Amino acid sequence: MPHVCHYTGRKTAIGRQCTYRGKAKYLGGVGIKITGRSSRKFKPNLQKVRVLIDGKPARVWASAKAIKSGLVTKRLARGQVYRKPVAAAATA
Repeated sequence: MPHVCHYTGRKTAIGRQCTYRGKAKYLGGVGIKITGRSSRKFKPNLQKVRVLIDGKPARVWASAKAIKSGLVTKRLARGQVYRKPVAAAATA
């Protein structure tokens, strides 16, 4: 199972890191040049959290952004019990 956010779909992205040589023109040089490019990975801040999915507890990968923004519904602690919300009694 790949590490992908269950809520936002964030996953590892691939990019490049550039190596430069030279002095910038505005500093009196002839300009900077790229002398090398190496591949790198941009990894999202994924956390394994216990959440409620369709009313059942599960463990999924969730990005920190999803947790902060409130997309994640955390499950109850182990000792607590799931109960249906009690309908408000009709006041007479």
